[in-house]
Amino acid sequence: MEILNSKIFGENLSSTPLLVFHGLFGMLDNWGSFGKDLGEFLPVHLIDLRNHGRSFHSDEMSHDDLADDILRYMDHYGMEKAHILGHSLGGKAVMQFAIKYPEKVEKLIVVDISPKAYPPHHQGIIKALETVDFNTVNSRNEVEAVLSQYIPEKSTIQFLTKNLYWDDNKKLNWRFNLKTLSEKYNQFVSNAIKFGVFEGETLFIAGAKSNYILPQDEYAIKQQFPKAKIVTVKNAGHWVQAENPVDFANIVKEFLNID
Repeated sequence: MEILNSKIFGENLSSTPLLVFHGLFGMLDNWGSFGKDLGEFLPVHLIDLRNHGRSFHSDEMSHDDLADDILRYMDHYGMEKAHILGHSLGGKAVMQFAIKYPEKVEKLIVVDISPKAYPPHHQGIIKALETVDFNTVNSRNEVEAVLSQYIPEKSTIQFLTKNLYWDDNKKLNWRFNLKTLSEKYNQFVSNAIKFGVFEGETLFIAGAKSNYILPQDEYAIKQQFPKAKIVTVKNAGHWVQAENPVDFANIVKEFLNID
């Protein structure tokens, strides 16, 4: 079986490792500064989800598939237990993992996502990405020009174009598997994670300017994660770790008892 691609900081440290999973259309590089910072205290594995970054491509993309990828990754590296952190889609993956394999999780951190089903809300981005014709565009600027016809936010365009690379045919391409992410979108966004309960220590981190975790979601969160604490990071939207990195890192360090 294929193992997820990762970058490891602090691998010589002996404490419980922290595994970090990015969100939809992201990649481990989005978490580089955070990984370097926390890698001073414990081993930190920044990991590309399947169909993202440099990890393998697959036609399957359910929450269960993502959870099983995490298990295989831990087995490959001989980890009995780990702290697990996931943002957005990565948050769905780590929640499913904690419920399915609770004995493998020391502490769980879920960033700006709840266990519920979300209405489809990336159609504009997917349409924009599918409109890029790599037979005709020859530069990042040209790709950005196509995306800007559909996506008004420059920060979103910059986030997406981090995934561009020159393939073996000397053509620009996306690192993520757009075909599967488009086809299976409803499976991983518009589905709640399966019902089950994780009894371990859990931290939900919400962005103050984001609407992904609403006050009324607390009841559903506590049903599946009874020990959950919900902390809101000020001056941050959905990309909490990028928009307020200092407060975000401090909250994680406090939860993991590292300083």
